[in-house]
Amino acid sequence: MTTASSLPGGAFQVGDHTVARVGFGAMQLAGPGVFGPPADRAEAIAVLRTAVELGVNHIDTADFYGPHVTNEIIREALAPYPDDLFIVTKVGAVRDSAGGWVLARTAADLRQQVHDNLKRLGVDALDAVNLRVGGGDDGHSAVPGSLAEQFAELAALQSDGLIRHLGLSVVNAEQLAEAQQIAPVVCVQNFYNVADRADQAMVDLTARQSIAYVPFFPLGGFTPLQSDDLNAVAARLGATPMAVALAWLLHRSPNLLLIPGTSSVAHLRQNVASASLALDAETLAELDAIGA
Repeated sequence: MTTASSLPGGAFQVGDHTVARVGFGAMQLAGPGVFGPPADRAEAIAVLRTAVELGVNHIDTADFYGPHVTNEIIREALAPYPDDLFIVTKVGAVRDSAGGWVLARTAADLRQQVHDNLKRLGVDALDAVNLRVGGGDDGHSAVPGSLAEQFAELAALQSDGLIRHLGLSVVNAEQLAEAQQIAPVVCVQNFYNVADRADQAMVDLTARQSIAYVPFFPLGGFTPLQSDDLNAVAARLGATPMAVALAWLLHRSPNLLLIPGTSSVAHLRQNVASASLALDAETLAELDAIGA
């Protein structure tokens, strides 16, 4: 049995679960553009099983990845699920026939999405559900506005026993506070990385409240960041830029939980190894300067 002290990156308490700070994001297990099946389903299954073998017990997914593809692969690879596995999913969007991302946030939409996740993951209750709120022109920025109606619907489903914990994705501080008036929030998933620190205040706010902050796109996502400084540090340490970017996030705050994604077992091993990558004060200063 993996102990808290041996979890990749150390441990953080999310609701009633102790999770590894290095988790896994399942988005890349779907096909190109997060649409359709993967080119190599066997490799996708191997990635998930290897992640669990390496001590990863926090998996991020959504039924709109594929759509349905990643949840079906997770179930095939890992069910019956280990007792300590914490699967976090998202609601608030669906996919159209061309692979476009379509907002779907009515009460009926959200209820259907929760039931779709339950069905495809093959569980009676979801460990955690994030309400994805923002997006904006860039696809990853918070958009001001009330989320009370949508979050209240998820809180009702939690009261029904279909969801254990609630979280938020792509939100600002005001939206977090509004949601907390309705039900406890155990995690916030926003865009943040070594080069883009616009969400610094939210990192610090969630840390003060012992809420997990889960940064997505540690290397910029669909438009990867280019940094000569990051590449130079990686070369000096004999590591990949991704590993260095992940290690910097682990140093940033103890409530940061990482969900790097990949469809390759080799890349998965590199990502998990980032948890043991040592960054001295001089190196941290170099990396801090990237986002200054």
